[in-house]
Amino acid sequence: MRTKLILAILAAIISVVGTGIWFLISEREGAKERREKFFGSTQEYPTSGGEKMKIEW
Repeated sequence: MRTKLILAILAAIISVVGTGIWFLISEREGAKERREKFFGSTQEYPTSGGEKMKIEW
């Protein structure tokens, strides 16, 4: 009985924490999209491994 109660509490805590993390990540992505839409997208450069390449002349 006591073990089941502890497991139920742990499951509830894990689900709440997981939901909170998911919300923070989705909110960060939403804020990034709103910022890009408001300020306009920056000039895009060819990428290599997700990083901007330096253009040398």
